[in-house]
Amino acid sequence: MMMKTKYAGRTLIALAIAGAFPLHNAMADEQAAQEASAPAAKPKAAGESTSGQLEQVIVTAQRRAENIKDVPMSIASIKGEKLDVLTSGGQDIRFLSGRSPSLTVESDYGRTFPRFYIRGLGNTDFDLNASQPVGLVMDDIVMENPMLKGFPVFDVDQVEVLRGPQGTLFGRNSPAGVIKFDSAKPVFKTEGYASVGFGKDGVRNLEGAYNLPISDTVAARFSGQSQNRDDRVTNPRPTGTKNFEGYGDDAARLQLLVKPTRDFSALFNVHARNMEASATLFRANILKQGTNDLVDNFDYGSYPTDGVNEQWLRTRGGSARLRWELPGVTLHSITGYDTLKLFSRADVDGGYGASYAPPMGPGFIPFTVETADLVPHHRQFTQEFRAESTNAGPLQWIAGAYYFNEDIQIDSISFNSLAPGNPQNKEYARQFQSAESFALFGTLNYAVSDRLKLRGGLRYTKDKKDFLATRVEATSSAHRLNSDTSNVSWDASGTYTLDKDTNVFGRVATGYRAPSMQGRLFGLADLPTQAEAEKALSFEAGIKQDLFNRRARMSATVFHYTMKDKQLTAGSGTVNMNRLINADEVTGQGVELDFQANLGGGFSTTFGTSYNDTEIKDASLFVSSCGAPCTVTDPRGPFAGTASINGNPLPRAPKWQHNFSLKYSMALGDGELYAYTDWTYRTKYNFFLYEAKEYTAKPLTEGGLRVGYKWDKYEVAAYGRNITNRVQSLGAIDFNNLTGIVNDPRTYGMQFKANF
Repeated sequence: MMMKTKYAGRTLIALAIAGAFPLHNAMADEQAAQEASAPAAKPKAAGESTSGQLEQVIVTAQRRAENIKDVPMSIASIKGEKLDVLTSGGQDIRFLSGRSPSLTVESDYGRTFPRFYIRGLGNTDFDLNASQPVGLVMDDIVMENPMLKGFPVFDVDQVEVLRGPQGTLFGRNSPAGVIKFDSAKPVFKTEGYASVGFGKDGVRNLEGAYNLPISDTVAARFSGQSQNRDDRVTNPRPTGTKNFEGYGDDAARLQLLVKPTRDFSALFNVHARNMEASATLFRANILKQGTNDLVDNFDYGSYPTDGVNEQWLRTRGGSARLRWELPGVTLHSITGYDTLKLFSRADVDGGYGASYAPPMGPGFIPFTVETADLVPHHRQFTQEFRAESTNAGPLQWIAGAYYFNEDIQIDSISFNSLAPGNPQNKEYARQFQSAESFALFGTLNYAVSDRLKLRGGLRYTKDKKDFLATRVEATSSAHRLNSDTSNVSWDASGTYTLDKDTNVFGRVATGYRAPSMQGRLFGLADLPTQAEAEKALSFEAGIKQDLFNRRARMSATVFHYTMKDKQLTAGSGTVNMNRLINADEVTGQGVELDFQANLGGGFSTTFGTSYNDTEIKDASLFVSSCGAPCTVTDPRGPFAGTASINGNPLPRAPKWQHNFSLKYSMALGDGELYAYTDWTYRTKYNFFLYEAKEYTAKPLTEGGLRVGYKWDKYEVAAYGRNITNRVQSLGAIDFNNLTGIVNDPRTYGMQFKANF
C-alpha cells in the first residue's frame, strides 16, 4: 500500500508537468483554427482583451498598485475561485501551505497559532511569545503575535506571497518574506453574497457579505464567517475529556468607507473572532521506533487519555486608513489596534497513566505532562504615515514613518493528571514583555528608459524590548532581560523589458529580525533565554512572461540567501521547554516557478514548483536530542544526549514542493458545469534541529476535488479534501515518548452560494 501511494504521488506530479508544458503547439493550433474560421474582426479598443486571455494580476507588494509582471521580486497571488475551493471544507489559514512555491504553514496549536515558512525560513517555537521571520499584513496592518496571524480568510480580494526579505517597506521581522491579505472593500453599490455548506463530521460553514451605499459619500460592507464541526475523535478511557476535534470558529468584519470629496477618503475597519475548539491532539507512541511509520492498526478516531483538552481564542481589533490626494503626492495615515485572549490546555504526554502509576498507555509513558498556556493580557498598537509621489515622470518615490507598540502577558500552568478532577499544580511560569519599535523608510523608482527601471529602498529601525520571566512556587524567582537595538535595511532591484510580453529582473535585499526573548521556566533554577538579532542578505533573479497572446503566464526565479546569527529554537530534550539560540550562519538557495494557462476547450491549469536547499553552518552548535527512545542520525555532541546540527537543513523545510490545479468547464443549459482538482506534494523534512528517523516527516501528496454548477447568480457544488485519505505524522513531541501529530483525514460535503 505504501509503494502504491508513493508511485501515485510521483505519477500525479508527472501528469502535472506534462499537462503544463506541451502548450505551445496546442494553443497555436487552436488559435490558428479560430482565426481561419472566424470572420474579419473589428479593431479592438484599447485595453480590450481577446477571448481566453488571462486577466491582469494587480498587486500592492511595493505599496503601489502594479501589474505583477512589473514588480522586481518573486511574488505570487491567490484569489477568487481558487480561494473558494481551498477553503471549502472549513479549513483555517493552513490551507495556504504548499499552494504557492516555497510556502509552508503548520501548527502545534491547531487553528490558533499558525507558523509560516518561506524558502525554508520559519520558526518552530511553540511559545506564545515566539517571533517569526515571515510577516503577516492584514489590510495594511502588521499582525505580530502568532495568534493574530490565524484570522479566518473570508471576503478577501487577494492573498499575496512576497518571497525574500521585505526589510524596506514592511520592516522588522520579515527577513523571510511577507504574506499580505486584502479584504474586499466597500463600494458604492448594493451587492453581496451568501454561502452555506454542510459536510462530513457535522461540518457547517456559513459565509456572507453585504455591501450597502449609505449615501453618495458613505458606503458600508459587513462580512462574516461561521465554521463549525462536530467532535470526531473519542476517548475510550473513563478519565479525561471524552470527545475531541470539534470546533466553532466565528469571525466578522465591518468596514465603513467615507469619501466626502475626490481628494480625501477614510476607511474604517472593525473585526473580531471567537473560536472554541480542541487543542492539538498529541498521540502517544504512534511512531514505530527506528522508522517514521505510524504504528500498525493506527486508529484516527480513538484517543485514550487521562487529560483535559480545551482551547478558546478571542481577538478584537480595528483600524483607520486615511488618504489625501494632493497635487503631485498622496498622503496615507494607517492606524491599527488589536488585542487577544487565549486559553489552550492539552495532554502533552498523549496517553494515560505513567510508569509509576499503572495502568498506562498507549505504550510506555515515562511521566505525565498536562499543561495549559494562557494569554490574559495582550494589546498591539501600530501607526504609519506614508507619502508617495503621483506626478508623471521617470522618478517616483515613497517615504514614511512607522511605530509599533505591544504588551503581552503569558501564563504557563500544569495539572495533575493522576488526581481526581485534574487539579492545577501550584507552581507555574509567567512571562511579561513590552516591545516598542520605530522606523523611517523610503524608496525611489527611476525609469532609466522605456525598457530599464531601477528601484532602491532604505529603512532605519530602532527596537526596544523589556522582558520579565517569573516562576511562582513556594519561593518565587524573577529574571529580567532587555534589548535596545537598531538596524538599517536596504534593497536594490531592476526590471528590464525584453519585449512587450517579457520582463527580466534582479534584486538584492537585506532583512532583519529583532532580538527574541522567552522564559517558559520549568523550575526555579532555570533562566530565560535571548536570541540576538538575525540579518539576511538575499540575491534573486528571474523572468516574468506572458505567453501565447496572454493565454498563459510564467514566472521563474533563482535565489540565494545568507542569514547571519540565525535565530533557532532548541528543545530541552527531557522537559517541555524551548531555548533560543543563534547559529553563526544559515544559507539557502533554490528555484521557484509559477505557471498559469487557459488551455482551450474549457480547460485551464496552474502549476507551481520550488526547490529550497537550506543548511545550518556552525561547527560549534549542538542541541539536546530526544528524551524519547528515538534514533538520532547526527554526530554526537560534546555532552551525553546532545547532537551536532552543523550541516543540517532547517526544520520544517522540504526541499521540493509542487502544486497543480486543473479545471474543466462547459456550458450546460443556462449555466456552466465545472470540475476542479488541486494537488500538492512536498518532500520529507525534519521536525527538529537534529535529525532522527522517527522525527522525519514522510513525503506527502494531498489532493482536492470540487464539482459544481453555476447559473444566473447561483452556484451549487460538491467537494472533497485530502481525497486519498493519506494520514501521517506532521509533527512530534520528543521529550517524553514517541508522540506524533497527524494531518486531517478525508472530508467532503456540499456548498451553495448566491450572489446579489
